[in-house]
Amino acid sequence: MQKKKQVTTSQAFLLLIVAIAMIFIGLKVIGAPTPVVLSFSGIVLIIIAVIMGFDYASLQADIIKVISSMLVPVLILLAVGALVGTWMICGTVPYMISLGMKLISPRIFLVVVCFVSAIMSVASGTSWGTVSTVGVAFMGVSIGLNVPLAYTAGAVVSGAIFGDKLSPLSDSTVLTAAACNLNVISIIKHSMKSTIPAFLLTLVIYFMLGTNHSSGVVGGGSYSLILDTLAENFRLNPILLLPPIAVFALILIKKPTLPCFVAGIVTAALVAIFVQGSSVSEVAQAINTGYSSSTGVELVDSMVCRGGINSMLNTVSILIASGIFGAPLRTTGVIDVLLEIIVRATKNGRVMASGIFLIHAVFFMITGSFYVTCTVMGPMVAPLFPKYNLSKLNLGRILLDTGVGFSPIVPWAMMGVFISNTLGVPVMDYLIYAPVCYLSIVISLIFLITGFSVAPATPDET
Repeated sequence: MQKKKQVTTSQAFLLLIVAIAMIFIGLKVIGAPTPVVLSFSGIVLIIIAVIMGFDYASLQADIIKVISSMLVPVLILLAVGALVGTWMICGTVPYMISLGMKLISPRIFLVVVCFVSAIMSVASGTSWGTVSTVGVAFMGVSIGLNVPLAYTAGAVVSGAIFGDKLSPLSDSTVLTAAACNLNVISIIKHSMKSTIPAFLLTLVIYFMLGTNHSSGVVGGGSYSLILDTLAENFRLNPILLLPPIAVFALILIKKPTLPCFVAGIVTAALVAIFVQGSSVSEVAQAINTGYSSSTGVELVDSMVCRGGINSMLNTVSILIASGIFGAPLRTTGVIDVLLEIIVRATKNGRVMASGIFLIHAVFFMITGSFYVTCTVMGPMVAPLFPKYNLSKLNLGRILLDTGVGFSPIVPWAMMGVFISNTLGVPVMDYLIYAPVCYLSIVISLIFLITGFSVAPATPDET
């Protein structure tokens, strides 16, 4: 069989440098929209690849393949938009906002947000579901308690990612186990060693932020105005919790994410019609463009006038653009060249594992998709670890820390654009307030460099 054409080392570094430079200049210097930057950068990389002798048909085939693989995430994104719109019009989110404002002190608000999001994510196995349900509600409570939205978004993300890495129900952990040919529970136990210390440090940081940036007193004119306005515009009662109960129940019995969200949309639509008295036309409008009825109070409108399928279209465009951007780097074999360099240069297991750590981080920042990086790199490098007397559990932790950990804090990653669009806070604004993401990455790298908590290969692996 003919060997697949691959770039030389110098060509690989040229493509990487061009890719990183264009992203930085486009987003930071010019300030162009993310879809435009990614698409234009991808076009330039395709032109360079063709000049290097690569067949355009192969490049186009890879673009189509990647974008096709995004169909289910795209459908989930559109469902989330509809979910948020229906949960607003039926009163579910307003009711949760009202409860949160009455029960949670601003001083411990961020700690509660992070902890509840973590529990939800571990129990359900979905960070996307956590962000789009309790995350949206917490953002409304954040406005009511006068807590900076970037803080709250960071706390939601920290909790959601904690569960995404450590839940046996999570797609990320299951995918990692399959890619490394390991048991899911074993990978979770090993990943706990970097994720739990990061989570505990994060809770301390949130407690300090709550102490420094809130009076610890609930009340005042704005507080009362929000509660009164919500009560005047919605019929607030426990029945409004039926949509999230339906979603969480289906998730807990391991039903696929998309049907779970559809059940939440249908339940919310029925509640909106029979409890809030909304018309079918109004519900359909909320599904399409989001809830838009004015309460007469701008602050409350900023909480509840959200959602809709249309609100997710920009996110979908970013996903498509990321496919255009990443395809030439995969087609040309840039990652394969970097791996070959690591294998030739490494003399011991720790250096090899550290190299894999860095390459996967770079690969993820290029593609923005853990589903791509994990399934490509996992099987490719897994045999290297036993050769260096290291357990493949170390690879599993590397993939989760540098993949799932980076996913919410890379602006063009699927998770990053989803969170930014759903919570209404740009990635660069909440990034620093999501310590779980980067602390676990730092801790994991320290473990690799020092050899601490690096598991040796088991007899079954050697």
